[in-house]
Amino acid sequence: MTFRQLLAEAEKTVAATRRKLPPAIRPHAEALPVVYHDWPSEEILAGEFEPDILGLFVGDPLGVEPGLGNVAPAQILLFLESIYDYAEGDPEVFREEVRLTYLHELGHYLGWDEEDLEARGLD
Repeated sequence: MTFRQLLAEAEKTVAATRRKLPPAIRPHAEALPVVYHDWPSEEILAGEFEPDILGLFVGDPLGVEPGLGNVAPAQILLFLESIYDYAEGDPEVFREEVRLTYLHELGHYLGWDEEDLEARGLD
C-alpha cells in the first residue's frame, strides 16, 4: 500500500475509534491532534525509542498546564509504515494495530501509566 492509502485507512480507523469512546473521554480525544508519519524521525530514534516504534504521545498529559514540561504541543504521532510493517502487509491487522496504538497513546494523554494501559488491554 502507498502512504496515501495507509493514511486514508488510518484516518478512518481513528475516527471510528473516537466515535466508540465513552462520552466522558470522547471530547478530550477529539481535541487531541493525531499526526501521521511514515516512519519515526531520526530525532525520535536518537532518544530511547526502538526503530520499530508504532506510535508516540508527545506533549503534556491532560490536566497539566501546557508548556511546563514539554516543548511540543500535546499530540499523538502514528508511524504508519512501521504499523504496516508490523502487520506484515495485512490490511485488517493494520487497522486493528492503528486502533490499539491510537488508544495506547491516548491513554498516555489521559495520564494512564503502563500498568493502567495493561489493565485495559492496551499494552
